Amino acid sequence: MKSFKSNAWVLPQPVLIIGTYNEDGTPNAMNAAWGGQWDYHELFISLGSHATTDNLKRINEFTLAFATKESLPAADFVGIVSAKKDPDKMSKTGWTASKGDNVNAPVFDCFPMTMECRIKEKIQESETGFYMVAEIVNILCKEEYLDESGRPDVEKMHLITFDPINNTYIELGSKVGNAFRDGLSLK
Repeated sequence: MKSFKSNAWVLPQPVLIIGTYNEDGTPNAMNAAWGGQWDYHELFISLGSHATTDNLKRINEFTLAFATKESLPAADFVGIVSAKKDPDKMSKTGWTASKGDNVNAPVFDCFPMTMECRIKEKIQESETGFYMVAEIVNILCKEEYLDESGRPDVEKMHLITFDPINNTYIELGSKVGNAFRDGLSLK
């Protein structure tokens, strides 16, 4: 077995798109990979110093969408271009947004599923960023991404994951088993 030094190689890493409003009221988005489920109704994200973190200091609400194969070029773009340096970056994505129903944050039209979130706690806040724990207030899912029972169908979404080992994106695949059921065969 080959040994490697400590790295940020937890797999898979979601490609999270955080939506906020800039000070002038225009929608902004950034790509963040270091986040996940914190508790049943909460999530966490590690954030550096970005226009998004400035926005979250003013308004503690945001949306969180999951990047897809179809949104990949623009999703990558909002992660490598800062609104601090390019205030017009959102027009280059081609995304349109509407205001969230439950939070003061934009819902971008190009994502199958979006979570409306409110910050519960900022941890180790400094000029270089912070860790945040946020409450999931509501989840929106486009109708075409629902299954026969009316629940979100992840396989239809073409979600991508970030591969930090090779700096690539990988499309998530198909169902391979049933959680809380398949393991019962070993009892």
